[in-house]
Formats: sequence, C-alpha cells, structure tokens
Amino acid sequence: MTNKFDITRLPETARNFGVYIDGEMRPALSGNTTTRQSPAHDIAVTEIAKCAQDDVDIAVASARLAFDDRRWSGQSGGVRAGVLLKTAGLIRERLEEIAYWETLESGKPISQTKGEVAGCADMFEYASGLARSLHGDSHNNLGDGLFGIVTREPVGVVGLITPWNFPFLILCERVPYILASGCTIVAKPSEVTSATTILLAEMLSEAGLPKGVMNVVTGSGSTVGQALCAHESVDMISFTGSTAVGRNVIRASGDTNFKKLGLELGGKNPQIVFADADLLDAADGVAFGMCFNAGQCCVSGSRLLVERAVMSEFLALLKAKLEKTVVGDPLDAKTQIGAITTSAQNQTILSYIQKGQEEGAQLSFGCGAVKTDAGQFVGPVIFENVTPEMEIYKDEIFGPVLCVTPFDDVDEAIAMANDTKYGLAASVWSKDIEKVLRVSRRVQAGRFWVNTTLAGGPELPLGGFKQSGWGREAGKYGVEEYTQIKSVHIATETREHWIP
Repeated sequence: MTNKFDITRLPETARNFGVYIDGEMRPALSGNTTTRQSPAHDIAVTEIAKCAQDDVDIAVASARLAFDDRRWSGQSGGVRAGVLLKTAGLIRERLEEIAYWETLESGKPISQTKGEVAGCADMFEYASGLARSLHGDSHNNLGDGLFGIVTREPVGVVGLITPWNFPFLILCERVPYILASGCTIVAKPSEVTSATTILLAEMLSEAGLPKGVMNVVTGSGSTVGQALCAHESVDMISFTGSTAVGRNVIRASGDTNFKKLGLELGGKNPQIVFADADLLDAADGVAFGMCFNAGQCCVSGSRLLVERAVMSEFLALLKAKLEKTVVGDPLDAKTQIGAITTSAQNQTILSYIQKGQEEGAQLSFGCGAVKTDAGQFVGPVIFENVTPEMEIYKDEIFGPVLCVTPFDDVDEAIAMANDTKYGLAASVWSKDIEKVLRVSRRVQAGRFWVNTTLAGGPELPLGGFKQSGWGREAGKYGVEEYTQIKSVHIATETREHWIP
C-alpha cells in the first residue's frame, strides 16, 4: 500500500531515528542524539542517534559476519536481483515520504527530491540485472595441460560514507551495485541528512535482505567516519565529499589494512559555449547547471567559458533566465532553488562572493543572500572579468555562483577547461559535431555533456579525473568496482614431476 504524505506541511514534532544494525533499529549505545533543524524553516525535523567507536565496532562486526558466513555473497545472482527489484518497488511506494524527509533535512526543493527518488528506484532495477550478469572469463589457450578461469568475487565489507548534498541519490548510486556484487555494507550518512539512509535500510530488510548485510551508523565524520576508515575489518571505503577530506580518507585507510578505495571528490566544472551553439538552449542549460541544488553539486557547472564574439548576447540571455528562477520554501512545488543545507556552507558561499569582489571580479548579477522569514537562501550570482589567478576561478564554491571567462578559439577553450586540479565533469554547447568531438576528447573530465548538462541514467558510470577521485560508480563498472579479480589455474593432464 502506498504511504501518503502531506508534503506541503511541516511536522509537528521531530521524527526520531536510531541506528540500523543487524536488521533492526536501535539507539546509539550512549543514548546520545542530535537534533536536525530544517535549513529552510528553522524548526526541528529529525532526531538522529549520535554514534561513537563502539557503535561502529558492532556494525562492522555484523557486516563482517554476514559476509563471512556467505548469507549474501553465497546467494545466486537471481536471489540478489529479486531483493533489489523488490526494493525498487518499495522506493516507489514510499516516494513521497522519502522526498519529504530529504527536503526537510537538506533544504532542496520537493520537486527535485521527488525526481531524484524516482531515479533511485531505476538504479535498483538496473543493478538487479547486473547481479545476474556479473561474470568472469575463461582461457582455453594455455595448452592442453592447463585451463584458466578469471572470477570476480565481492571485495567484502564496504564502508560507505555519503555527503549531505544528495543524501539519497548518492546512496542509491552505490548501494544497489555494492549489493549486486555480493558485498555487505556499513553506511555512514552525513550527520545533517541521515534520515533517508535509515529509511533505505528498512526497505532493504522488508525486501528480504538478510540481517547484517546493510547497516547504518550515524554521527560526525571526525568520529564515526574516521573510525570506519581506520577499521581493520572493513575491506573497502567508498567516500563522496571534498578533495580535502578525501586525502584524510586515503591516510586513514592506508594506515591500517590498505583498503580498496572509491573516491568521488570535488569539481570546478566548465560549461563551454561556442558562438555556433543554440544560445537560448545553452542559456537555459547553463542556468540549470549552476543553480541545480542551489549549486551544492560536485558536478555543478560553476565556470562559464564563452566565445568572446557572443559573450554579451549570451550573458543577456542567461541573466534573463536567472531573473525568473524561483528561490524559496522547498515544500512549494514551484520552488527551483531551495535553502543552503548547512550554516557553514552558507557562510562559505557568502565569503566567496565577498572575496570575488575584493579580487576585482565584476559582480554583474545577483547579490548573494536572499532575505526570508526563516532559513538561509542564496540566489544566483554571476561574476564577470574573472581571471585564472582568482580564488573564485580555482576553488569549488559549492553554491549558485558562476564565474565567466571569454575565449577566442577551440584550443584556448580546451586549455582553459583543463586549467584546474579537478576533472569531474564538463559541458560543451555547439552545433559543430567535429568541434564537439575534438573538445570532448581533450577535456579532462569523467563525465561530459554535449548540448545538455547534468543528464544521465543508471547505465552510465560516474567518477572523475585528477583530484576529483578514483574509481567509477554506477553502470556495469559500478558493480565491478566492488569486486576483486581472481585467476584460477586448473591442470588438466597428469603432472610431470619436478622431483623424480
């Protein structure tokens, strides 16, 4: 039966969430909790368990036992697929509930969260097919005396650390693929957006996932995340967050058991607009790319590189689009830009807007903070005359702030696009297919969009070049990421003895 939620009304009291370990909800051992305030409404919406090292130890032990006794890894791909398919159905049934709590904790618009949750169900459906099709290889070319088999085996216990900007989406870009491979999980969501991760754990159990295969611990990154990264019984860490914190994950993992790592980190992503593009389409795409999720998006198009010949015309079209964006209450279906998720991030964005002006960039659109009765909101901002030495050009601001720089030819556009330590995503707008192919081949980015932006589906992999991370999520590569390869050599003839 579908769970109906009134997604237009605020909750009367904060909803309590415990941790999820070994198939059940329980409080943290200390009994401590933290209360999450809605960044859009300034009221308490959830109460989350505050875990410590001992909670992590119990969760990891549960996942370790569940992996080692093969209650999941020993099941057929068909059994795993059945659980993933049923979970997809449960996500669709509870779509409005999931979207509601995601919006309250994160501040993102309800129309956006509903779309993201629907896409998450697609992830589980796609991964169910991969659970059945995951396979290795064979080698019948080793001579009559030897036969070779290459198998893919689950890596083991995966520590999954997810951020606050896309709590459910990023979770679901990983969990179904991890489970399809046969691994077990200890998930650590951001302490400010934990609710939907626990809801997913409940749905997986309802769908038939064995106890201990999916566990959730909540709390701070410095305590719970660090404990997970350093734990000797965790075989792999999947981390999504900033490049700076990613370095800490590498250090913590390397200091113990040399865990396998999957890292999706920061980005300073270019949107390249050529004079031969459909400029109106491009203006809409650039506006979407910079404003989606209030710019709190690792693949946000935060740098605009525009051909000088059409720069004035294009910026006029872009500003006309941005003037129509709706900033406000994320529970209003018409809202396009919701609240900034944390006070710290709100302050960071505003400080970069101030810094850009101090560096000499021209603030040509917007002003920053939007005054409202409650919450913290930032409207779209455009900086022109931005040069490569400026911090706003180089740093990931993580807000709806666009830095504009002109170029004169294709080679200059490519050089400028690659002039960053990051390599997560890029977009190009042009009607010239030869130009598009040339740019797409030479720009260093793990995801590349042509005449669109922030598009995709569960079939295509996610990940970055350079300091934007290691490994790939989603697609068939997302299952393979959580496996190890084993070579098996089988003698097929009587052995010729080495010692007579």
